Amino acid sequence: MDPAPPRGLLSSLRGLAVDAVDLLKTRLELLTTELEEEKVRLLSLLTFGAIALVFLAAGLVFLAVFLTVLFWEGQRLLALGVFTTLFLTAGTAALLAALARVRAGSRLFASLAELSKDRAALEPRE
Repeated sequence: MDPAPPRGLLSSLRGLAVDAVDLLKTRLELLTTELEEEKVRLLSLLTFGAIALVFLAAGLVFLAVFLTVLFWEGQRLLALGVFTTLFLTAGTAALLAALARVRAGSRLFASLAELSKDRAALEPRE
């Protein structure tokens, strides 16, 4: 068997260009995925924020009605107290979930760190 023919400089440069384009394509695909994940995260954040506002507003309305009816007689107080507690609890839970998502932060541009690692790996070592 004959050994593989030596590759020329032009062939090596083509191979390097192909590898660079493949690397760039992969990184752009990762960036696209990260942008989509960020869009979903922000939509989720807005949804939980809206839910929190609705339930807290409803809870405040029921609290106001509860205080208004406080001196009436009958079981109305129990029902209003239960609804007030339910809405305030649900609103607080949604608000805490939204805050947890805000604190979790964004993973947007994690590809930049990967590109830095790639660059460091390609630099000549002494």
